[in-house]
Amino acid sequence: MLSRRSYSTAPALLKTPLYKLHESLGADFVDFAGYAMPILYKGQSHIESHHWTRNKAGLFDVSHMLQQKFKGPDTIKLLEKVTPTDFKALGQWKNQLSVLLNEQGGIVDDTIITKHNDDNTFYVVTNAGTREKDLKFFQEQSQGLNVQFETIDNSLLALQGPEAASVLQKFTNEDLSKIYFGNSKYITIPAFNNTEVHISRGGYTGEDGFEISIPNTISYELAQALLENESLKPIGLAARDSLRLEAGMCLYGHDLNDTITPVEGSLSWVISKSRREEGGFNGASKILAQLKDRSLVKQQRVGFKLTGPAAREGMEIFSIENPEQQIGTVTSGSNSPSSGNGRTNIGQAYVQRGFQKSGTKVLIKIRNKLREAEIAKQPFIAPKYYREP
Repeated sequence: MLSRRSYSTAPALLKTPLYKLHESLGADFVDFAGYAMPILYKGQSHIESHHWTRNKAGLFDVSHMLQQKFKGPDTIKLLEKVTPTDFKALGQWKNQLSVLLNEQGGIVDDTIITKHNDDNTFYVVTNAGTREKDLKFFQEQSQGLNVQFETIDNSLLALQGPEAASVLQKFTNEDLSKIYFGNSKYITIPAFNNTEVHISRGGYTGEDGFEISIPNTISYELAQALLENESLKPIGLAARDSLRLEAGMCLYGHDLNDTITPVEGSLSWVISKSRREEGGFNGASKILAQLKDRSLVKQQRVGFKLTGPAAREGMEIFSIENPEQQIGTVTSGSNSPSSGNGRTNIGQAYVQRGFQKSGTKVLIKIRNKLREAEIAKQPFIAPKYYREP
């Protein structure tokens, strides 16, 4: 659970280009991946921020993420070595959630990768907490390949919620109704000297929305202008965590790590059908064997829900039939504000094979007391993405 604490005078922490804006909005900050990031804003509670995003629109600063452009004749060869995704088949201006894999099939990071205007140019977004590891990983994996890497020093905003499109539409002449979930495009912002920004329709909350990569020359002023809309509020990490958990999204370093395979992480869907047949990616022998023989999968990422105190990362999970048998560990946990009565707590965990089916009753040790929980299907809420008809 993120703790609330002010870091406004902590010089050791990195700051995004929008840090001063957060200060002016009365943000409380936490250390997140080495950055001073807003957790809550003045006049908002966590629950209010969560509901505002679900019902209207929230603006999140995610500028700490690593943005890169890959280009060169061997770009797809590199991407299909380090991920299990078929990027040859991906359409132009389409984006795909995938995972970076080490030689043992472990997940180095999760990533969103967008194919731009030809097969050799891709926009790649990875996590801030793994920045140095990812940069080194790409350099090592590209040895002998003709690929150029360019770090994009832009601000990155996530505009999320059912009114996100109507908020952004006021700033562009581009018809956003023609840009669907999983699509990307450069659009111009006339009020800011027709500056181009890169938008991707999607996000981390399960709601409709956009991730917007903005040149730092206008990011502060554009964020201010967006927030003048009465439907939009700035939202911090506290609500971002509960929103992503309800949407069944993973947090790298907690729900995924470099010893977990995509199959164990319940991410088999990122493994394209063609890659299951041809292999050729890092860790393919182990991962494809797990797909064919599930007895090789010793642990599985699952969702769970319970009433009573929230379960937090590191808490032990036990068999309800044999309360002395530990069968798993919690990796994330939070209250679910969107549940009917607001008293349901949800989370993600890894459990031994055989306990992973939805509806399975388990026990979680919370404050030295075993409390009953139930393995539950994810996502916990129905996604509301704006999909192509």
